Formats: sequence, C-alpha cells, structure tokens
Amino acid sequence: MVARTEAGSSTKEVVGVVSFYMVAAILMVTVNKWAMLSSSVPVFLLFCQLAVAAVLLMASHLAGLCSFPRWDWKTVRKLCPMIALNVLGLVFNNLCLHYVDASFYQVARGLVLPFAIAVAVVTNQGAPSPKAAVCCVWITIGFGIGVLLDQHSTVVRKGPSFIGIAFGILSSVTTAIHSITIKDSLPHVNHSALHLAWYANVLSSLAMIPTIVLAGEVPGVYALFLDDSQLRRFLWGCLVTGVVGFLICVAGVLSIKVTSPVTHMVSAAARGAIQTLLSVWLFRDIISRSRAASIIVITTGSIAYTWVKHREGNRPPSTRPRQPKEDETRLLEKEAEEV
Repeated sequence: MVARTEAGSSTKEVVGVVSFYMVAAILMVTVNKWAMLSSSVPVFLLFCQLAVAAVLLMASHLAGLCSFPRWDWKTVRKLCPMIALNVLGLVFNNLCLHYVDASFYQVARGLVLPFAIAVAVVTNQGAPSPKAAVCCVWITIGFGIGVLLDQHSTVVRKGPSFIGIAFGILSSVTTAIHSITIKDSLPHVNHSALHLAWYANVLSSLAMIPTIVLAGEVPGVYALFLDDSQLRRFLWGCLVTGVVGFLICVAGVLSIKVTSPVTHMVSAAARGAIQTLLSVWLFRDIISRSRAASIIVITTGSIAYTWVKHREGNRPPSTRPRQPKEDETRLLEKEAEEV
C-alpha cells in the first residue's frame, strides 16, 4: 500500500513535487543573476521571461496538458490591482537581484513575512498571535544583522548596495500587499491557482511594455539589438529564464495542491542554503559571518513562524478563527513566505 501523507498525497508525490519546486526555484535565481551579469536592461529581460512563460502556458493548453478559461475582459478588470502589484513586485525583485550579490539576495528580501503580517493587520485581516509576532521580530533582527553588520565586514570586498537593499525592501512590501490581493482575486477565477497564474503571466507581460519605457530602458534595448553577440547572449538568457519561469509556475501550482505550508517552508530553507552555496561557487560571492548569521536567523524565524501557524491551525474549530479555503491559504502563505 502506498503511504498517504499531507493533502492526501503519497510520499513519492510529495518528495517529487518538493524536489521539483526546489530545483526550479534555485535555477530561477541562479539563471536570473547569470543573465543580468551581461544585461543592462533588467526590466526588458523580465518582459521577455514573462512572454516566454506565457507562450509555454499557451502551448501546454493547446497540447491538452492543461486547460485555461476563455479570455474574459470582466475578469481582467477585476484582476488589475493584483496584476499591478505583481508587476511592481517583479520589477523591484529583478532590480534587487541586479544590484546585490546572489548570496545576499535572501537577506535583502528578508522582510517579506513581517511586511505581510503588518499589511494583514492594517487591512483587518487579523493580528498575529504573540508567538507568531516573536517570530516576525526574530526575522527582522536577522535582516538588520545582514544589512548593518555586513557593511563593516573585512571579508566581503564591498558591502551590499544600498540601492539593492532599497529595491529588496520595496519588493518585500509589494509582495506582501500582493499576497493579500490574491485572496480577493482567487474568487474571480473560481479559486483556481492555475487560471490565476495564466492571467498573471499574460497580463503582467503586457504591463511590462510601458514599464520598460518608464524605467528608461528604451535606449539600452535599442543598443542591444545593434550588437549581434550581446543580443545572442541576451536571447539565450531570456529563453532559459523564461523556461525556468514556466517551471516555477507549474511547480508552484503542484506545491499548493500536494504539500503543506510546513513542508514548503522547510524546503525553502534548504533551497536558500543550496542557493547560497551555489552563489559562492558560480559567482565567486564571499559569505561573511554576518551574512551567514543573517541568513540563518531569517530562515529559522520563517520556519518557526510556519510551525506556529501550523500548530494554531490544528486547534479545535471552536478555538481558532475561520480559515479560507485550503488552496487559498496555501497560496497566500507561499507568496508571503517566499524569500
């Protein structure tokens, strides 16, 4: 008999989905950083990634691998707030990765969870329990260790970019607000994470076109197309990162369906450690003691928070607040906990 675990899935399914998600997530950050090393147009790169992912999703639909709803402009209008926040979050995220080392990326975006809790409180979504609040304070301390102490490290050649840190904070804020808007957006697509991912990829890629102009990247894009060798490298980077972005989309949907938030957070912690080691090997990043301590503190705080929420969710129904639908809960938690 095959063992059944979380969400009614077999052990093999959980292990397979977690491994798939970890590999896809690690590849996404790694290839993104690799592509940005030879690119001066990070927003245009993001547009190409989203376009490739959207094309692959459409190809999957035509091949019968998945099914998407007919295009509905009423749904599009209702999803506009979520798409706007998604675009801002992706742009700030790519700009953060553009300005900081890959090993510091996890630190720069370390405030996603505390900001998500703060937004939830402000929007009357519910205040965290004392234990959950302590975990958020612990994560914030980890962020402070990485930002403040790494500036004075004698091991790192230069401290982290303040511009990169600023984009990391902006990315954390927009991601936190975006995680709340997902709750309002899911009913418009019949609570389907896959349908929401489809609309998000297509609409976000379209919204990137004016964003490229606003970011002042038009001259850079024009110069890119005048240099054949640079254009060839850029197109390969777009293709690779676009395919990985598509895999992330698929892996995220599978993870929501198969795993629990606790399993996801533990795998995210392991992914962060592997990602840091890869950045040392591939990009010659140097891990200072303060940077390593920051990553450990942020990761342990995130795991502790997820465990606290898991324990609170297992209380008898009469002693806990009403929870949203299971898929919706997991999508919200994965969006907020991803660092």
